[in-house]
Amino acid sequence: MIAVHRFILYSLVLLFPGEGAREIAHAQNSTSRQRSVRFQSEIDAFLKEDSLALPPQGAILFIGSSIFRRWTHLKEQMAPLPVFNRAFGGSRTAEVLYFMDKIVLPYKPKIIVYYCGSNDINASEKSRDIFQRFKQFCDRVGDSLPSTQIFYVSINRAPQKKAKWNFVDSTNALVKEYCEQTKNRDYIDVNLILFDKKGEPRFELYKEDQLHFREPAYMEFTALLKPVIEKAWTMQEK
Repeated sequence: MIAVHRFILYSLVLLFPGEGAREIAHAQNSTSRQRSVRFQSEIDAFLKEDSLALPPQGAILFIGSSIFRRWTHLKEQMAPLPVFNRAFGGSRTAEVLYFMDKIVLPYKPKIIVYYCGSNDINASEKSRDIFQRFKQFCDRVGDSLPSTQIFYVSINRAPQKKAKWNFVDSTNALVKEYCEQTKNRDYIDVNLILFDKKGEPRFELYKEDQLHFREPAYMEFTALLKPVIEKAWTMQEK
């Protein structure tokens, strides 16, 4: 339906340039309003929290979807690193983009750890589009905070997504290539710790939905991510 709707809109542009442009603008504005409404309560909660105790400027921001939002003991497990978490709901890459002026850029983080895209894949988004939105995020950070380092944590090949692992892999590959070629952009593959030696998912790390994680998975995440982030933080502090 989305593809059909887009086809109709762009056909209108060709037939009636003025009217078609207005239709596209209206559709884009409607999409933006939907994004703002969908997670507005969570964003408002972050802003209220900020009004009471603003996170330190120049710290380490974790941003993205529920995989990070459910990282309950992030601060304790990453201590003494100055981390804080602004992941929200079942967010997609477009929604992280939409809200980054409120819950990313104002904090002026020196390091951003990013996990998002899993929900895009569940919504049948194309790998190239998911990657492009991550790149837009990076570009906007680069424009405002050129020395900020961004770590992209790979979309995990959750058992729940087995039918779409090819999209997970192609999205991760696009991001990895970009990070390897771009200054201050790094890729961390968590799938290395989510599979056993036989190449099977470690089901004991997942909750019943076979998508979200139990606490032992976050302990594994800590062991993998923390040394990398610590090294980057040390370099930032020099």
